[in-house]
Amino acid sequence: MPDFPTAGILFKDITPLLRNAEAFDLAVREFSKVSRQFDLVAGVEARGFIFAAAVAKMTGKGFIPIRKSGKLPAASFSESYALEYGEGILQIHQDAVLTGERVMVIDDVLATGGTLGAAVKLIGRSGGVVDCVAVLMEISGLGGQQKFSETNPSLEISILLN
Repeated sequence: MPDFPTAGILFKDITPLLRNAEAFDLAVREFSKVSRQFDLVAGVEARGFIFAAAVAKMTGKGFIPIRKSGKLPAASFSESYALEYGEGILQIHQDAVLTGERVMVIDDVLATGGTLGAAVKLIGRSGGVVDCVAVLMEISGLGGQQKFSETNPSLEISILLN
């Protein structure tokens, strides 16, 4: 979707995949294969929630929402990040992850890597260890993988659709 949400942005619309039960099921199964070493699944608001909650259910693990600023009711950690069209803030409840718990982080699209980088920092500030990071797809040309790898050299991003 060109020029959404602002001019010059190429938005990746995943709603056709979500509408198709077989395609959605396949995506969830593929996310579930990325690792089996995690204790919890974290999803980044908003579309990361869709896949992360389904993966948590499929694998029998708990789900952690990583929300946009101002949407969590309890004491939270905050982390700002740059978007391709501005800035944002993500938050996680301070008690969402116990010290040492291993977390799988899921989002729908990798663009600049800022959102995933903020999510990883939040898991760390909560005492958790990021086991793996996975996205459905990447917007090529924005350098998201490289930017993420520069600040998180020990983590590889699994991209389901290349």
